[in-house]
Amino acid sequence: MERYVLVCNIEGDALKFHEKITSEVCRKFNKKRQKLPAHFTIKAPFETDQIDDMVNVLEKFSNSKIKTSIKIQGFGKFRQDVVYMNVEVSEEAKQVHDELIDEIAQIPWIEFKKNEGKDRVFHCTILSRRIQDKFNEIWEYVNQYECEFDLYFDNLSLYIWRNNTWEIYKKFKFNEA
Repeated sequence: MERYVLVCNIEGDALKFHEKITSEVCRKFNKKRQKLPAHFTIKAPFETDQIDDMVNVLEKFSNSKIKTSIKIQGFGKFRQDVVYMNVEVSEEAKQVHDELIDEIAQIPWIEFKKNEGKDRVFHCTILSRRIQDKFNEIWEYVNQYECEFDLYFDNLSLYIWRNNTWEIYKKFKFNEA
């Protein structure tokens, strides 16, 4: 059994900003960074020895879709556990996401937890592990930055857990238009 995660990678200036702010926060507050690059999660980590089922669905799906707009706008938090960049999806992007969830849900061995699937908070995590002791300082620190980017839901990136980190397994790009 291998461990995988499915995300949409955040790219361009938003990725550069995420790298910069994440590195600064981790250094300044002595916290560990996550092992995935900037992204929003589509399917949280799962284990399987039948990944071809997922790859086939993702290939077919991505070939039939065009990129849709999303926006990163400011910061958000979950309790005092997670600080993130807000990801606002357009109606079109939400529809594509929900269609993808329907397709993935047809894979017999896939299970969605209650915080996954269609009705979720789209976000791009900056920091999430053991941050309660410095949460208020971290929250104040990130909120001094301007965080606004226009980008696209234009990829599905499947990662595999190897060598104590996430490595790209396969990336699927949507059509331009």
